[in-house]
Amino acid sequence: MNIKSPLKKIFTVLLWCLLGGSVLAILIAAINAKNSSLCQGLEVEINGGAKAQFLNKKDLLSKLENEGLKDLLNKKMASFDLLKMEVFLKKNNWIRDAQLYFDNNQKLKIRIQERQPFARIFTVSGNSYLIDSGGVQMAIPERSVFRLPVFTGYPGEKFGLKRDSSLDRQIRDLAAFLNKDPFWSNQIQEVNISASKTFLMTPLIGNQQILFGDGSDYENKFHRLFIFYKQVISQTGFEKYTGFNLAYANQVIAIRKQGLISRADSIQARKNVLEMIRMAQKMETDTAKIREIKPLEKNTITEQNLRSYDLPAENENKNDTDNKLQKQQ
Repeated sequence: MNIKSPLKKIFTVLLWCLLGGSVLAILIAAINAKNSSLCQGLEVEINGGAKAQFLNKKDLLSKLENEGLKDLLNKKMASFDLLKMEVFLKKNNWIRDAQLYFDNNQKLKIRIQERQPFARIFTVSGNSYLIDSGGVQMAIPERSVFRLPVFTGYPGEKFGLKRDSSLDRQIRDLAAFLNKDPFWSNQIQEVNISASKTFLMTPLIGNQQILFGDGSDYENKFHRLFIFYKQVISQTGFEKYTGFNLAYANQVIAIRKQGLISRADSIQARKNVLEMIRMAQKMETDTAKIREIKPLEKNTITEQNLRSYDLPAENENKNDTDNKLQKQQ
């Protein structure tokens, strides 16, 4: 019987066990040595080194002192409860993520990512707060100015308590669209939420109210209203209409006005619409944003294919335009 083969296998196993144990012992010794090392400093980084928009490093460090950060120099690294500090920081609703660790130079690194406000909400009771793109509610910080979509008449004091809420999803969808669209982000001043959970929008230019319906099919609705602005309002002005109803599929219903506003106001509003369209085009070019919106019909003028030479001339004959509109109606 050959006993060399089993002995060889046993010897090999023992050798690997000894090698593994040695490596483990070295790792444990290294960890213990690191934990017994002294903290050599602190470094705080917010937003990957970019300028902090809302958080203050001094305030954050002051709050962390009660969590064990006080007198950190020459303090053993093992005495820091980094997980506890991370949990504490993440309770701040302006902090999206927080990471704490020691680098090879025994410096404590604090890496923080701020939440970015997405929309401002006013409740029916008059309270106000901000939300981010994930629907997380944030208090309004002092000494900060925001240029965000504004929603009024929200029925709850807390946003997103019902995770399956259709209204919450529609608000976030509309806010996302308004934040990225250069024309409508300037034109829509306020979005009011009715008791029936439909939206009534107040524009910057023109006295017309925009009856939007619910938040479904929002890109199509804004697209059709833009075309109406381009083909009708930019030529005739606002004096004929009190509002626009977008609640019905594939329609823009213009509500006629009994009295007329002054001609000067109408001309100025027309000029403002044209200027806003030109500004939106310039912003699209400068930021190189490309949005894939399917045309609603062939050869339809859209926000994407509109060019400066498509805009009507300032001195275009208004009588010709009125005649065209009367024929269409």
